[in-house]
Amino acid sequence: MRPNDLDESFGFLAPATVNLGLILNRPDTVTEYVLRILNDNKDAEKLFFIPFNTGGHWLLLAINPIREIVYYLDSLGNDWTTYPDMKVLIDTVLQAFRAQRDIQTSRRGANSITWIKVACPQQRNQIDCGYFMLRFMRDTLALGRLMIPTDYFEEFKCAFYTKDQVDEIKEEWCQFMIELNVFS
Repeated sequence: MRPNDLDESFGFLAPATVNLGLILNRPDTVTEYVLRILNDNKDAEKLFFIPFNTGGHWLLLAINPIREIVYYLDSLGNDWTTYPDMKVLIDTVLQAFRAQRDIQTSRRGANSITWIKVACPQQRNQIDCGYFMLRFMRDTLALGRLMIPTDYFEEFKCAFYTKDQVDEIKEEWCQFMIELNVFS
């Protein structure tokens, strides 16, 4: 998808910098990186995509830091409690972001970060998680919405992506890589 002012509403964080391995080994580095990106964009409400690798599985986090909402999209249906270190890091970053914006919250509201598990399409094998994660981002960008419904977007709702839908994202990814001259 080409930018049609999408950068005004959406941001992307590098999966090479935000992943479970780095969170476990260098949490301060990951925290600083995510916080820097959020602070660089603190004046506008955006939805930030974090393609997240757990070491053997890709899932998508979509974060609206202004509203303190984290959308969790996992094509295997796991809950975020499966990755407690990921959740702690994201919660810590959002609390630091709130503090740096000098937002006052009550003691009760200090942990008011909302995590939403989205009922997204589920994969039927153990190898397509990366393509599903890309498709989740693509679906969200196609609609241009900053909120992801708990039961996924009506326009794209299905229990499983078809082989054609997965192949479509594979082809788009290949075309993107070719245009970048990655294979030269």
